[in-house]
Amino acid sequence: MARQYLSQTTNAARVLGLQLAAARRQQRRSTVEVAERAGTTRVTLRRIERGDPAVALGLYFEVASVLGVPLFGAEGRELADLVARGERELALLPARIDARREEVNDDF
Repeated sequence: MARQYLSQTTNAARVLGLQLAAARRQQRRSTVEVAERAGTTRVTLRRIERGDPAVALGLYFEVASVLGVPLFGAEGRELADLVARGERELALLPARIDARREEVNDDF
């Protein structure tokens, strides 16, 4: 049985796939060339361009990098800055979350 994805997931994958397909065509690059540079196959590249959410996210990012498509509205060094900011924010949060919640007695 095939995995079912939420519509938001499939729509996000589709949007990214369409952006990548458009960038490839605008650059007049073949599927074979881009797939080779991204370290994947032509078949997988076609699945990415169709927005298949079952394709590994890393491959989407590899194709975006090969085509120069900015991710998260950032390019080059900006992505590294986003990583650093995210790591700082995460360091301020608890490492573990206790799923058992104690009831708070707020009767004063």
